[in-house]
Amino acid sequence: MPATEPHRRTPPGLLPDKPTPRLYDRTIEVLPVRHDARRTEEAYVHWIRRSIEFHRHRHPRQLRESDANRFLTHLAVKEHVAASTRNQALSAVLFLYEHVLEQPLDRIEGVVRPRRPKRLPVVLTVDEVWRVMAHLIGDEWLIAMLRYGGGLRLLEALRLRVKDLDLERGEITVREGKGDKDPVTTMPRAVIQPLQEHLRRAQAIHQQDLADGYDIRTVQELLGHSDVKTTMIDTHVLNRGGRGVRSPADAIGHRSPAG
Repeated sequence: MPATEPHRRTPPGLLPDKPTPRLYDRTIEVLPVRHDARRTEEAYVHWIRRSIEFHRHRHPRQLRESDANRFLTHLAVKEHVAASTRNQALSAVLFLYEHVLEQPLDRIEGVVRPRRPKRLPVVLTVDEVWRVMAHLIGDEWLIAMLRYGGGLRLLEALRLRVKDLDLERGEITVREGKGDKDPVTTMPRAVIQPLQEHLRRAQAIHQQDLADGYDIRTVQELLGHSDVKTTMIDTHVLNRGGRGVRSPADAIGHRSPAG
């Protein structure tokens, strides 16, 4: 749980190691309008990429319903993709044509949205939860307790920041939750003291990092930045000389080579 680093939404990759296509730009431009969760956006980009690769990189405008049908059938018959995942792939393809290309597909014949088998959810008893927690220590225990006691998803717990925690009121603000909302949930009382200790350790590490910071202009030169603003955002320059960056070789000092 970083204390100071802001959460940045970086575009997920569509076609790695290839020039960025205009279709990708349009997809990334349209996705945030839907206010989907970050994982949903990543999944849509993934399935759009898979569809393009399946059709040997033909542009989607050259394809129609029968081609989309072949891709979805391939997922079911050849790759044995689960029903819920095929639903997601179908939604991604429909999104591509309707919102990105603005060329909605007609009915895709022969493709029916797979239905998940109806099963009762499995809920652990309090004793079973306690036995699981007994095998966790440190940060892992803290994250598990936040998820169990506050109903957080895994990434929601991992992305928590200091400003999201109200220790006095016992509340947690979940940033960019489902539906791109910021709901407030309960903080388990059992985690308050361990959480305070975790934050004190994080603060100590942060202070040590500041004490070990390097001359920002030296870093700028080594990274080849033309503007120091690229290298430094709200950072104080530490005067350690023109070549203040230490080499990792200094960590071994004057140790004699083995043998």
